[in-house]
Amino acid sequence: MEPAALEFFKQILETPSPSGFEADLQRRVQARVETFADEVATDLHGNLIAVQNPGAPVRVMLAGHCDQIGLIVQYIDAEGFLYVLSLGGWDPQILLGQRMCVWTDNGPIPAVIARKPIHLLTEEERKQVPKLKDLWLDIGAKDKAEAETMVRIGDAVTVELEYRELRNQRAICPAMDDKCGLWVVMEALRRVDKARLQCSLHAVSTVQEEVGLRGARTSAFGIDPQVGIAVDVTHATDCPTIEKKQEGDVCLGKGPVIYRGPNMNPRLVTRLIDVAKSAEIAHQLAADGRPTGTDANAIQVTRGGVATALVSIPNRYMHSPVEMISLDDMDRAADLLARLAESITPNDDFRP
Repeated sequence: MEPAALEFFKQILETPSPSGFEADLQRRVQARVETFADEVATDLHGNLIAVQNPGAPVRVMLAGHCDQIGLIVQYIDAEGFLYVLSLGGWDPQILLGQRMCVWTDNGPIPAVIARKPIHLLTEEERKQVPKLKDLWLDIGAKDKAEAETMVRIGDAVTVELEYRELRNQRAICPAMDDKCGLWVVMEALRRVDKARLQCSLHAVSTVQEEVGLRGARTSAFGIDPQVGIAVDVTHATDCPTIEKKQEGDVCLGKGPVIYRGPNMNPRLVTRLIDVAKSAEIAHQLAADGRPTGTDANAIQVTRGGVATALVSIPNRYMHSPVEMISLDDMDRAADLLARLAESITPNDDFRP
């Protein structure tokens, strides 16, 4: 991965973007893509759309959602502790003992999230799985009045954002889901050879995927693509306790995952596989027997229907503060989508 591209990835990972609070990240992405895209625009929903070769009759949409799971402040008690609601799907056990950040109009406020110490838990309490409603954020305020000078109801919260690289081109950070996909679609747009491009290529940083695939629905309606590819993360199964017979055989570092199943157009999937083989891009296959929980679901059923595919980045420990991915998998995914876009012509027929 080129140094400038890696630096951009780090920047977007360390920019907060809980569902509904993506604007700061979208501005950062826009500043990057304006250096190479023919057109860049933000729609009324907040989706950022960058285009190469606008006006071509065949429209191809690449979608990576920019929102991350987070929390939103719901209540401040008399002692100044904050209680929150979920933005996306959390396992509350993951949150215990985490360093957090409340993102206010006046800047970030550090916090911790916890419950009473194990020494004080009753035997019955030790057996119970904590619920989000039983957890609180501590910002160090002495009382409600002081807390309210810093925090408002409706402020967004994330775990502390920190990027860290490990061995073998692996990296950990919150929000790999799905800033990996956001990076891939914008990098594919940058890498495409304009001289070979016969379609209008739209790379979209979609909003609010974690709360109902909402940005993909609105942006796909606006673009009206004939071809749409969602880029998201998927569960890496090369770690303990995950049953491969149930979840498939997906490994970090072996390339992006091309999905097959009813949410995917079979001809487009075949094209992706053929392009990967022709370009000698390492890839993996996976299956899903239902509409996926990704932007591919919303894109496929937009307007009169879209030929849709799903390309995923293997991810260990999804929806946690230590999501782990392979930088090599991302690099290959960007190349795969760039080469795919170059292969699409006005004569292609993706009807099943």
